[in-house]
Amino acid sequence: MKICIIGTGYVGLVSGVCFSDLGNDVICVDTNVNKIEDLKKGLIPIYEPGLEELVKKNYKAGRLNFTTDLSNAVKNSNIIFICVGTPTKKKSYSADLRQIYKAVNNLRKYINSFKVIVTKSTVPVTTGDKIESLISKKKSKKMFSVVSNPEFLREGEAIRDFMFPDRIIVGTDNTRAKNLLKNLYDPLIKRGRKYLITSRRGAELIKYASNAFLATKISYINEISNLCEKVGVDIEDISIGMGLDQRIGSRFLRPGPGYGGSCFPKDTRAIIDTAKKFNTNLSIIASTIKSNNDRYNILFSKIKKIMKGKIAKKKITFLGVTFKPNTDDMRESPALKLIPKLNKIGAKISYYDPSGSKSILEKYKNVSFANKISSACVHSDLIIIHTEWNEFKNLNFKRLVKTSKFSIYDMRNIYSQKKMKNSGIKYFKI
Repeated sequence: MKICIIGTGYVGLVSGVCFSDLGNDVICVDTNVNKIEDLKKGLIPIYEPGLEELVKKNYKAGRLNFTTDLSNAVKNSNIIFICVGTPTKKKSYSADLRQIYKAVNNLRKYINSFKVIVTKSTVPVTTGDKIESLISKKKSKKMFSVVSNPEFLREGEAIRDFMFPDRIIVGTDNTRAKNLLKNLYDPLIKRGRKYLITSRRGAELIKYASNAFLATKISYINEISNLCEKVGVDIEDISIGMGLDQRIGSRFLRPGPGYGGSCFPKDTRAIIDTAKKFNTNLSIIASTIKSNNDRYNILFSKIKKIMKGKIAKKKITFLGVTFKPNTDDMRESPALKLIPKLNKIGAKISYYDPSGSKSILEKYKNVSFANKISSACVHSDLIIIHTEWNEFKNLNFKRLVKTSKFSIYDMRNIYSQKKMKNSGIKYFKI
């Protein structure tokens, strides 16, 4: 199969590489010349385990190519995937679809034979209808079919999620498009992956409904953890006990600093915006957004309580600042709420993250990146375990801090409270 991928961001690059690894000829298109040249050299713009090796392997084999030439890529492909960003508009809950429509307006000029045009970007329901209307102004509907095929890739687990997905969702009623997409995904279907054909609008909404539900589970368990702290119950017991019910399941029932990243925040907002346009009340999802926003204030209050109100001039260390491990993604990370608030009242912030320093934090005075865990922790008054990277799971804090007067606030409940107490460490968890 000959495939064109428009956009070499997280979704586009992972999808293109994995499709090529399944034996397809893939051309990844981007307007960023420097990014395209770097990709040809095997330089990866994102942190994703295993991705660099697959890029180099398939580029060398000739199945994967990178270009800025959209015309040639579209003309020589059977299937065109749109994989551009759909962030939240400023001062709004709406999804910003400018990149989607820009890609559509550009690609429609180069349709020279029947093309399946697939939105893999997360887009609000009815976006496919609008794309079809735009293209049909220039091309006959016999020349193309617009399909929704949402991605369900977790950052840090993206390659595995692509190759071994829980389900593959394809939204179309076009027979020719159905056959092409079925053939494309056949290697995964043969591995026993579930393949669902639905309407285009149905596929668009499945993605939003799924992410909103998972975000709700996270906010729900965090709210239960607030109650647990009031009544003296271990939230871990509650999570395990609930998760054993197969109707509920254990995934996304782990308490923490709140959800972040490139998907849950923008997708919960976007589905609320869509519901308003169709005069529908999604009160549960609206409450989820509010609960997650309130989470930062609860954590901040807990930090002040641990420090007995004395934060100014104290050294506070963040272990991890990304919203989750195995990614360098800082988008809507809880750390971006907590660090500025602590910095504003005079704390000296040191942070270490395995994915490197973060330019977004450089604008704050007294916030510094340490290139080693030991450098970040030494002489700290408070260590906050913010992100659950594996290298944070077995640390000797007394040796790292080199002082007896320090506290640990474990926002991921990595460590045993009993063992910490026996070690004489002031340890606080969710």
